Amino acid sequence: MSKIAKITAVILLLGVILTLSFGAGCFVATRTQTALNQGLDSVVQVWSIIFDNYVERDELDTDILSQAAIEGMVEALDDPYTSYMDVETYQLNLNSIEGKFEGIGAQVAVRDEQIMIIAPIADSPAAKAGIRAGDIILAINGGSTSGMSLAEAVLSIRGPRGASVTLLILHQGETEPEEIEIVRAEIELDSVYFEMKGDIAYTNITHFTERTDEELSQVLQSIAQEAAMGIVLDLRSNPGGLLSAVVEVASHFLEEGVVVNVMDNQGDISAQVVKSTRVVTDLPMVVLVDSHSASGSEVLAAALQDYVRATIAGTTTFGKGSVNRFYQLEDGSGLYLTVAHWLTPDGHPIEGEGLHPDYELELDEEDAIQWAIDYLKGPK
Repeated sequence: MSKIAKITAVILLLGVILTLSFGAGCFVATRTQTALNQGLDSVVQVWSIIFDNYVERDELDTDILSQAAIEGMVEALDDPYTSYMDVETYQLNLNSIEGKFEGIGAQVAVRDEQIMIIAPIADSPAAKAGIRAGDIILAINGGSTSGMSLAEAVLSIRGPRGASVTLLILHQGETEPEEIEIVRAEIELDSVYFEMKGDIAYTNITHFTERTDEELSQVLQSIAQEAAMGIVLDLRSNPGGLLSAVVEVASHFLEEGVVVNVMDNQGDISAQVVKSTRVVTDLPMVVLVDSHSASGSEVLAAALQDYVRATIAGTTTFGKGSVNRFYQLEDGSGLYLTVAHWLTPDGHPIEGEGLHPDYELELDEEDAIQWAIDYLKGPK
């Protein structure tokens, strides 16, 4: 799988394609309204000709044709980060940026054309009801999942807290399915994980949501209480997220300055600057990155590198230097559009190039963490 395919898959899963994912507002193109109308007039004309004259007129579906027209325009842009999302996918992305949703608390995927439980979230209603990793969901509230898309399955399982959903489950290694009723609850998706490794605080940020700043603030307070001597900040496989969350996170490590420069389609640059926050640390830091660190994680790592605030270690990052915004369409679907590019505080572009670490590492996950710990403890 190519790097672009991998990052697109992660983004679709997490929702890094978000209501405002590195977006700084609605940017207006320079083309005149007359030119825009001329192109639109031709589209409307073709639409009218088809519906007036097509031989199988009764078989025409306006929803299918309009979606095909949108997808055609998006494809013609030849931009790997611009995409059209149907109503179901759009709704899932809205839930993802909040860092919480109402449901049963289980990660699901499609395997061998079946809806499978990847893992229940710890202490969730799903886990308490006996849902296990590897379970196959055969039916949801009596309706078969055969032929059901992942988005359809997720939206069917999710619902208001306090309401129940009944799943027909085939446990791995068993032959008889079991019907399990689960009462939904509000599920919080953590984006920050922390543990002390001796006197070094290991902190992993998996993506940036509306809750990330609050989570990190609590972690940094714990780090202070533990009298940590340094921080390993792990951004590996972090696909990005909300620009506002990235700026908030950077503000915990930088006293002042520009976090990222955003250049719109007019060539105008707007600076996103450090925000005032009550929890700031000046502890020595190593930031771990890899080829799947993209977008928001690259913004954060680049800012810390430009200000010589942290040592960056790992492999060259993905190189997504585009700014994207999610637009909701009238039918509930959405357009995820590239609206700008971003530059590091020192003005360096990242698009297609990635961020080059201070130290190149060819180490697996745990060995890279240990390298970072040894670096922080070593002589400077």
